[in-house]
Amino acid sequence: MELSKNYSPEEIESKWYEHWLQKGYFKSEPDKRDPFTVVIPPPNVTGVLHMGHTLNETVQDILIRKARMSGYNACWVPGSDHASIATEAKVVAMLKEKGIDKNKLSREEFLTHAFEWKEKYGDIIYSQLKKLGCSVDWDRTTFTMDDHYYKAVIKVFVDLYNKGLIYRGARMINWDPVAKTALSDEEVEYKEITGKLYYIKYFIAEENSIKRTTYSTQNSTPDYIVIATQRPETIMGDTAVCANPEDERYQKLKGKSVLVPLINKSVPIIFDEYVDKDFGTGILKITPAHDINDYNIGLKHNLAIVDTLNEDGTLSEAAKIYVGEDRFVARKKIVEELKEKGLLVKEEEYQTRLGYSQRTDSVVEPKISTQWFVKMKELALPALQSVIDGEIKIHPEGKFTATYKYWLENVKDWCISRQLLWGQQIPAWYDEDGNVFVAETEEEAARYKQQATSKKTASESLQLDANSLKLTRDADVLDTWFSSWLWPMEVFKGISQPDNDDITYYYPTSVLVTGQDIIFFWVARMIMAGMEYKKEKPFSDVYFTGMVRDKQGRKMSKSLGNSPDLLDLIDKYGADAVRFGIMISSPAGNDLLFDEASLEQGRNFNNKLWNALKLIKLWEAKQSESDLPERMQAMMMSQINFNPELGMMPVVPIGLLIEENFAIDWFKNRLSEVQLEVDNLYKQFKLSEALKIIYSLIWDDFCSWYLEWVKPDFEKPIDELIYQKTLTFFEQLMQLLHPFMPFITEEIYHLLRDKEEDLIIHQFEKPEKPDHKILEQGSTLKEVITSIRDVRNKNQIKPKEKIKLHIQTEHEGYYSDIQDILSKQVNAESISYIEDTIDNCLSVIVNKDKFLIQLETPINTGIQKEQLQKDLEHLRKFLSSVEKKLSNQNFVQNAKKDVIKLEKKKKEDAETKIKIIEESLSTI
Repeated sequence: MELSKNYSPEEIESKWYEHWLQKGYFKSEPDKRDPFTVVIPPPNVTGVLHMGHTLNETVQDILIRKARMSGYNACWVPGSDHASIATEAKVVAMLKEKGIDKNKLSREEFLTHAFEWKEKYGDIIYSQLKKLGCSVDWDRTTFTMDDHYYKAVIKVFVDLYNKGLIYRGARMINWDPVAKTALSDEEVEYKEITGKLYYIKYFIAEENSIKRTTYSTQNSTPDYIVIATQRPETIMGDTAVCANPEDERYQKLKGKSVLVPLINKSVPIIFDEYVDKDFGTGILKITPAHDINDYNIGLKHNLAIVDTLNEDGTLSEAAKIYVGEDRFVARKKIVEELKEKGLLVKEEEYQTRLGYSQRTDSVVEPKISTQWFVKMKELALPALQSVIDGEIKIHPEGKFTATYKYWLENVKDWCISRQLLWGQQIPAWYDEDGNVFVAETEEEAARYKQQATSKKTASESLQLDANSLKLTRDADVLDTWFSSWLWPMEVFKGISQPDNDDITYYYPTSVLVTGQDIIFFWVARMIMAGMEYKKEKPFSDVYFTGMVRDKQGRKMSKSLGNSPDLLDLIDKYGADAVRFGIMISSPAGNDLLFDEASLEQGRNFNNKLWNALKLIKLWEAKQSESDLPERMQAMMMSQINFNPELGMMPVVPIGLLIEENFAIDWFKNRLSEVQLEVDNLYKQFKLSEALKIIYSLIWDDFCSWYLEWVKPDFEKPIDELIYQKTLTFFEQLMQLLHPFMPFITEEIYHLLRDKEEDLIIHQFEKPEKPDHKILEQGSTLKEVITSIRDVRNKNQIKPKEKIKLHIQTEHEGYYSDIQDILSKQVNAESISYIEDTIDNCLSVIVNKDKFLIQLETPINTGIQKEQLQKDLEHLRKFLSSVEKKLSNQNFVQNAKKDVIKLEKKKKEDAETKIKIIEESLSTI
């Protein structure tokens, strides 16, 4: 079969994904194997895969493919989140384009439009997951508005309400004026901004008259005070001004009042320790409806609450002026009016933190509102303990554990009601007297109402009226996170059908892979829900991926134009290259600085693998055109032991081959060494490091060294056994790489030899313990070859020019196994072992041995001396750094024994090389 010049991913990737689907490799059902379960963090149904998703889903697919190839029953559940705020905004925009006003639709009519939108656009993200190669069980796809899921959310709400853990009350909450809904504290993102402080005059109210004289705090009572505020648009909601009782400047104002600028409303001057004497002028305006601290002071001093803002952020009737104007437009107009009336003293720039809605990016308003809340402290305790006790492990270790603990130790009640239509409607019904009845269905609520009314009427000897059972359902829906905190359970119907086979088998799940930005929103709450409803952890490990940023360290966003389209990247580079690029530069838990060059590296790696395949298949063509060597025929006749893996070819006897035997032994041990190291890195979730090691093993050790060592001479056939063993190595490398780059590895695996079993389900074998003596010998061989080539190059000895190589060593046997490879790789016509130095030679020192290249023409001693002096200077600096490290008692006391042993060996080797170079210099 003739292979294409370059690897073309598009056709191959679609071919294999369809093949895997048809074979049912992604499907999972409970059986006798141990499960390995992952539930996808459900992306918003509105969304497309951005680079953060790409990293997250790639990590999950790597883990699930590795588990599938390691004997586990791998189950990866996909799905999407209904994303109340984001989806409703999309649907409202769609309706607006059609000329439809949301406010004129009934709930049922709006939900019909919303589900139509979801059916049209909601599967986009699934098609992207397929393009990326994600091996999810599509039959288990779950949506948080599925019927069973909806019922589960309602069931949990009712249960927590009955346990006294959900309550309804008026509180200061975060309000999104664009989405027109309440937000939880975790949905507010604080940004450092440069704002302004406005210094405004508040005149003292005296016997209904206003004295407009110069401001003074000397012996007489001042005519006005100056108050600094960031929000002049809220002064109409002021119900007091407040100073610190220890502030002597304002002692004479006790018992007095001031007039609120522009509306001349009289409010009292109060005193409270909360006020910072050094902020602004040391006296604050108190606006309880629009600031949490003012609200708390208002409660303490029994102040009125005047809400001057409507739900959409415009000024309300209570403001009296600029009614209906947007809050920020009103701010500008109020500042201008204050200037015109001489009430604005000055403006100053001021650094402050301002809260923004994560969903709409609008400035959040503190607002007094009646909402539903979950009491979190009781739920948080077991969730906190599970991490402290190590029952749930957070990765990277230590990095996020402290953050998790801090949040749970300081958790606040969770505002769960949202003023939206899209989502699970709160299961609470009200009668005409405002009594609330919480139940899973309206019929059940009506029974509760009837029971309550029956008790009342029985005591009052009254008859029930037909209208007395009339109930109105709460119009709000639940926070999206109130549904997604049930995700690891309800994807297996663990709430709606608590004891079914799936939840019993798959729960708790194995590992959660998610972004560090939702540790509070989702991770902690899932643990709380799991401990509450299953009395056990929802997962054993949590792996937090870092944030994907651009090369400048900026967060990726459409507005900055630095967020590439995933499908465009896959079309350009291929899915394997995208997966490689995003993983190779993603150290565990740290932010990833995305650079498209890493995807180019992935594409180049694809081509490297493809070229290696073409090279080996070329050898196949050559050996198939020749008769087997006579010794091979003899072996075929006499060898008893056969290896089915090699297509009934005999096993290579020790000592049968010459240079190739060492090449095979070395690479077999190098492969085992990497397999063990990669397995260990998987356990630590250090996947980027694992990929780098596999990449180096393939690119350097296999392609650059092993294939060069076993490559047949020009126009000569390759030994059949060497060829078959090389194919086996290549297959094992593809298996090792498969979780990271599934498409090209499956393709190459089948092109190497005809097989019935696919690579995706080919089981890993337990790696053998590597022989470190052979590995060390291979490292020495590589260093000798590299050093001799370097000397040849520096002395302009052409690659095709043969050399005579002499080796000064006390360990001749050490090099006898590798001298044929060495001879071929450095193009030596002869290799001899000598005791005395030979004249007219270029020298190379490796370990304690000296390699002399004998030249026909006289050596340029000046060049040789200059090079030796450079090498000597480098070695002395290196020795100095090693000696400094070994003389550091802190290092010696804390470093592992193996590390100290290695440093001592470095010192010994450097001293030996220095001695040899000094001797060489003395003879020039």
